[in-house]
Amino acid sequence: MSINFKFIKNNNAIIAEVISDKVLINEVQDALDLIADCDYNGARRIILRKENIIPGFFDLKTGIAGEILQKFSTYDIRLAIIGDFSKYESRALMDFIYESNKAGRILFVPDRKVAVESLIII
Repeated sequence: MSINFKFIKNNNAIIAEVISDKVLINEVQDALDLIADCDYNGARRIILRKENIIPGFFDLKTGIAGEILQKFSTYDIRLAIIGDFSKYESRALMDFIYESNKAGRILFVPDRKVAVESLIII
């Protein structure tokens, strides 16, 4: 998978912003490849857009979200997912997003500015 990145450097933090409007994360292996690419470039923080992730990710019954996000946690990678999540009607998903944002390792944020600010401070 060939992914374009924009690297944002602030103090000792390097954030890899994924630049694409296509689905790049379809399965766990895609997430592992992304983690490896970012880590190779010294980035332990990643910004993705929700459009870069398979839609089934946002249906918690599929289990895809848990499997993929576990890899980010296992490899100690912080992730911000940008998007409008208000259209989802699943209470379980809203609770999941709330708890993820509270923990701070995986963030669901409305825009790039919030993503960068959040990843720099954690």
